[in-house]
Amino acid sequence: MDPKRLSSGSQQQVRLRIKRTKREWRPLEDRSCTDLPWFLLFTVFCVGMGCICGFTVATGGAARLILGYDSYGNTCSRRNEQIEGVRLSGLDHTDRKFVFFLDPCNIDLVQRKIRSAALCVSQCPPQELKTYQDLKTFAMVNGSELCSYELAGHKYPGHPDRFTRCPKLPVPPSKPLPLFRRCTPVDVSCYARFAEAVVTFVGDASVLHRLIAGVVASKEIIAGLCVLALVLSMILMVIIRYISAVLVWILTCLVVLGSLAGTGVLWWLYIDHRLHGNATAASSPAPREAKDQPEIGDGGQALLVYAVAASVFTVILLLLMLFMRKRVALTVALFHVAGKVFLHLPLLALQPFITFLALLLFWLYWTLVLLFLGTTGNPEQNEETGLIEFRLTGPLQYLPWYHFLGLVWISEFILACQQMTVAGAVVTYYFTRDKNRLPVTPILSSVLRLVRYHLGTVAKGSFIITLVKVPRLVLMYLHNQLKGRENVCARCLLKSCICCLWCLEKCLNYLNQNAYAATAINSTSFCTSARDAFVILVENALRVATINAIGDFVLFLGKVLIMTMTAFAGVLLLNSQRDYAEWLLPLAIVSLFSFLVAHCFLSVFEIVVDVLFLCFAVDTKYNDGSPGREFFMDKALMEFVESSRRLERAAERGRSRVKEAEMKPMVSECGGGVASPEGAGPGGQGGEWAELQEFQVYYLLVGVLVDWALAEPRDLVLVLSEDVLLFLLVYLPASTLFLVVALLRAPGPAPLAAGPAPLAKAAQAAGSAAIAS
Repeated sequence: MDPKRLSSGSQQQVRLRIKRTKREWRPLEDRSCTDLPWFLLFTVFCVGMGCICGFTVATGGAARLILGYDSYGNTCSRRNEQIEGVRLSGLDHTDRKFVFFLDPCNIDLVQRKIRSAALCVSQCPPQELKTYQDLKTFAMVNGSELCSYELAGHKYPGHPDRFTRCPKLPVPPSKPLPLFRRCTPVDVSCYARFAEAVVTFVGDASVLHRLIAGVVASKEIIAGLCVLALVLSMILMVIIRYISAVLVWILTCLVVLGSLAGTGVLWWLYIDHRLHGNATAASSPAPREAKDQPEIGDGGQALLVYAVAASVFTVILLLLMLFMRKRVALTVALFHVAGKVFLHLPLLALQPFITFLALLLFWLYWTLVLLFLGTTGNPEQNEETGLIEFRLTGPLQYLPWYHFLGLVWISEFILACQQMTVAGAVVTYYFTRDKNRLPVTPILSSVLRLVRYHLGTVAKGSFIITLVKVPRLVLMYLHNQLKGRENVCARCLLKSCICCLWCLEKCLNYLNQNAYAATAINSTSFCTSARDAFVILVENALRVATINAIGDFVLFLGKVLIMTMTAFAGVLLLNSQRDYAEWLLPLAIVSLFSFLVAHCFLSVFEIVVDVLFLCFAVDTKYNDGSPGREFFMDKALMEFVESSRRLERAAERGRSRVKEAEMKPMVSECGGGVASPEGAGPGGQGGEWAELQEFQVYYLLVGVLVDWALAEPRDLVLVLSEDVLLFLLVYLPASTLFLVVALLRAPGPAPLAAGPAPLAKAAQAAGSAAIAS
């Protein structure tokens, strides 16, 4: 075959590859509808949810819930039809508008419903009725008969069936609920058993009453503290850009110093234990020496294990800090730019309110339809109580499962819409060079783009999360139902499955969030965006790890700070109430609410940081600051890039002699092409992989040295064999995977010239690791 023809064919493939690579990321150039079939599928699913609501209304389930029905299948406030085989059905209850329970305190804690018989009455008893004569008087005066329909009001005192067909005495005073027309006792003390079952830590009814009284007395303070939590959360998002550098470095130093101090204390305790144990053994009598020696040996062995484990953890932590110290500066810069984003886009702070309002409205609708389903279906007689209940039969019995799936999918869809909206606004901010030419309302523009183009992408991403979350919730329900009845293996298996699904869900959430950001940049489908975002994240693995570790920890401390400040303000305001037992529930409510509010706001801040990082990675990969390829990034990120370039140039000058020796054969093999040095420029990822491989080699060396120092002489061969297997099964596959991804995705105009360098570096690193192991 002609070498020139082969060379020209290879060059054409390279040009096509470069063209395709450049076309993959085109920020804000054009828009098109993405994942349209998934939008149609989601629309059909939502229509099905609406059909369930229409079915409950058409079959009378909604009317039975709102108007109420008695134990014989009659709906109150209506003329009813006869139910075959059910006595006392088909009655005219036009004048009887309320549901009265003969024993309202008879609650089934398992099924969470009242087991008492129910009647339709014209009026709820406003005062306590202590005797059957009082029942008769109430029926004669008000025309509201509280006993079974078969008994006339004037026969209540002497009827032989009055003990089973009349309400349990004394009848407590009750009032109808505002919407559902159920006669509810004014004094809720009869529900104490239910409250104790729900709130298990309350053992005394007086304590429960005092806690509730404390909440009622402090409702204005609780409302004010909730507003304070909102204000503190918004203030923190603005000022975190000014304190991020100091905060990040202080936390880093505290973690390192804490690890060193903990390791030193453990070694000091071990040495002190050895010295103290030897002194005790020397001074103790001979008969007791043999008795006490095993305890000393066991305690010393445990302290030694703890100290060695702490030492290994500290060494690994120091290595991580050593190799990630440059990325900490990137985290600080991203936090600084995120604060600027909130200054330019202040409406981002309203996203938690809008999302919470949308979720609240949907959850109210979903709960109402679920209650409708509970009163929909065919009338069936309960064998235990003899009362009529409405149940779904046949294929209709699966409607609640469809409804439950809708709860998860639509909730995730709403949360994904928030992520896509925030991502679209941040992408618009980042890739607009002149910030004065931003749209008037970038948030509204992002919402319009979402509704017009990307609802299918959001529906697909949320459905993937639903596929993982629904099995996890089902397994959690089974685990709770089988608690105490399953064996150890089944319990361990359930917990393992739940944990694995939870981890998978968190990973998919993070990938989906970056996929939405890639869709906002390129207007590509979900799968394409997820693939592109995943490649970018893999190429910047160390930066991602640093931002997620340090950034999430900083934001978590911010949440704790807001909760602590709100709780402290609550203590000062509640100090007027000298009964400290009344503080418990108000402070718990305020602390929980403040943490949730801080979580909502700082989660938006976290989304902004993640989207900024993805934009930064794309910007540095396809732009180098030269004319025609200028950066889009902010000044703070530009300073980080310039400092990184200075460090890389200094490192390259130190390795220039070795590079020249490697470059000569590369130039001759590639037809005179010039190989770009690894890691040169912010877009190159060779230095990233080199540091990752170097860290893995050092980690393996530390493991070998620790095993060699702690292993018994007879176990030394076995321990070293385990290290060799670790090298072969973990290090080599991981390095090979990273290397393949780097070679496949390495940008640049001359990939053929730059190809052998990573291979040589990988071979050199693998050889060094083999010698070390």
